[in-house]
Amino acid sequence: MSTPSPAGTARPAQDVLNPTPEYLAFWRERHICTLTTHRPDGSPHVVPVGVTYDPEAGLARVISNKNSKKVRNVLASQGGPEGGARVAVCQLEGRRWATLEGRAVVRDDEASVAEAVRRYAERYGRMPSPNPDRVVVEISLDRAMGRA
Repeated sequence: MSTPSPAGTARPAQDVLNPTPEYLAFWRERHICTLTTHRPDGSPHVVPVGVTYDPEAGLARVISNKNSKKVRNVLASQGGPEGGARVAVCQLEGRRWATLEGRAVVRDDEASVAEAVRRYAERYGRMPSPNPDRVVVEISLDRAMGRA
């Protein structure tokens, strides 16, 4: 399935909750990703991150330090009427690429952080160092696209 882009070219869309096997497999491979948040002035802030994708829950997760700029950007934007900061995560390798978009909130409760750390360790093959300031940027997904 594809959706026309503004330029008139096809943009391969994916069902966030039911992606193709190839798309899901690509998100399970070890890749460094990017997270795009918006600064208070509206400009994009793009940083490298590790991302996990949970299509069953319709979520993507990024672990981070609670004092990071990306977390501050999400916190500054998440009070809007839609309930979360609009963000995107992306990964690519050669001609394969995948983007997930949605609304992000910051969670600091022990269960949410532990689940995010578990998923990170599963995808990236290593347990992150302990960090008492760790939080999770949890993204409720509403759009997925890419070529896997």
